[in-house]
Amino acid sequence: MRRNLIRAGVPFLVLLVGGCRNDMHHQAKIKPFRESTFFADGTSARPLPEGTVARGFLRADAALWRGQGPDGKFVEQIPVPLTRALLLRGQERFNIFCSPCHGRTGEGQGMVVQRGFKRPNSFHVDRLRAERAGYFFDVMTNGFGQMSSYAAQVTPEDRWAIVAWIRTLQASQHMPEEFLEGKDKQHLDMAAATSPSPSSPSKKSSLSSSETK
Repeated sequence: MRRNLIRAGVPFLVLLVGGCRNDMHHQAKIKPFRESTFFADGTSARPLPEGTVARGFLRADAALWRGQGPDGKFVEQIPVPLTRALLLRGQERFNIFCSPCHGRTGEGQGMVVQRGFKRPNSFHVDRLRAERAGYFFDVMTNGFGQMSSYAAQVTPEDRWAIVAWIRTLQASQHMPEEFLEGKDKQHLDMAAATSPSPSSPSKKSSLSSSETK
C-alpha cells in the first residue's frame, strides 16, 4: 500500500518542482508609474478610455444620486424607503452638519448665525415647504448662496436621510389637525388654553391699571 502511494506521488512531485521556476518570479513586467520606452509618451500607466466608470460607481439612478427625475427636474419624493432608522440617522446628521446654521428646529437661528453669520432661510417658509425633495439634496450636493457643498462630508445616503428629517421638521410645524392622534390634539388644546391670547391684556397689566384708578 505504501509503495503504491509513493509511486503515485512521485510524478506529482516532479510536476510540482518543475513548475517552481524563477521565470515566473522574474517575468517581464512594468510597475505602476515606472518609466517605459514601449509607449511614445514614455509612461507605463495608460490613460483610461473616455467614459470609463469604476466598478460600483456607475450611479445610473439619477433620482438617487442627483435628485433628478427622467425629465431633468428635481424629484418630488425621497427615492429611498422612509423608516424610523432613516429619520434617526437624518436627525443625527442634521444636528451635526446643518444645525450650526439652520438651528435644530430649522428656523435659521443656529449658533454661527447668533455669532454674526448670515442667517439662512427658515425651512418653514412657504417657498421651502413647497420645494421638491430633490432640491434639498441638490443644495447639499452642490451648495447654494452662502452654503458650500457638503458632498465631501456627507454621503448621498445620508443626504437623503437629512432631507427626510427636514420634511419631518416642516411637518412638525404645519401638520394638519386631521393627521394628529387623540393625545396630540389634547396636548394642543391644553397648550392653547393655557397660552395667553395676544389680544387680551396680561394679568400684570390688569393689576397695574387697577392700581392707577
